[in-house]
Amino acid sequence: MRIVVTGASGNVGTSVLEALARDDAVESIVGVARRVPELALPKTSWRAADVASDDLRPIFEGADCEDWPTEGIPSAYYARQKAEVERRLDLFELEAPDVRVVRLRPALIFKRGAASEIRRLFVGPLLPSPLVRRSLIPLVPEVDRLVFQAVHSSDVGEAYRLAATGNARGAFNIAAEPVLDPRTLADMLDAKLVPVQAGALRALADISWRLHLQPSAPGWLDMARAVPVMDTARARNELGWAPKHGADEALLELLGGIRDGADFPTPPLARRSGGPLRVKELVTGIGSRP
Repeated sequence: MRIVVTGASGNVGTSVLEALARDDAVESIVGVARRVPELALPKTSWRAADVASDDLRPIFEGADCEDWPTEGIPSAYYARQKAEVERRLDLFELEAPDVRVVRLRPALIFKRGAASEIRRLFVGPLLPSPLVRRSLIPLVPEVDRLVFQAVHSSDVGEAYRLAATGNARGAFNIAAEPVLDPRTLADMLDAKLVPVQAGALRALADISWRLHLQPSAPGWLDMARAVPVMDTARARNELGWAPKHGADEALLELLGGIRDGADFPTPPLARRSGGPLRVKELVTGIGSRP
């Protein structure tokens, strides 16, 4: 994340800079002050400006904070659909103020039983399952702005329970710690970070998708590099929700499920037949639904 802090040289501002610098999800900080100090802080560059009179648009260009677009990621249909649902809920709340509306905004949702479905929709049949283990994942691509959150499916289920049975209204972000970035993933997997240009990775994703080698369109990568890191304080304080599983734990459980071919006895989650390389999936279309 790239964050711009106004009033950065003041009492609160300097403490904000120090707190942000300690956060692994924050890559760069721009401190805005009328009088630029000589103070040097990690990740921080200073810009002289007066918020009352200067044009701040060049300073905020490319920043992830203070502002975030809410129309979705143009190249990701999933993000656009989510944004449209939010718009419709806004309208419904205006038209029916007596109806209690609760919105949950979960991060990526993982569990062992969803492994076959997630593999089918996002990885495809060409990756041999035995390779999905820590000792055989030696490298993690270090891609600029690739930061995401995750949560265990059972914790999301609990959040929905609380939303349905309580009196809460409004939107609640549902995610567990830690935030998952390349460094965190490398530590989890005992792997080495390898710098990779985002453009090169996207080109590879696009080519492999167009060749039907894997089912994830490049828009998913665009979305992964553009989503905000969500604050879950409101879910914890007002909904009474707290995750029992860490984001890293949920991801490792999913990877173990992919390695073992785990599934769950419902049509969307069940494992399909077709042999080690899932011949039926190759014939009917990688990533397709029944």
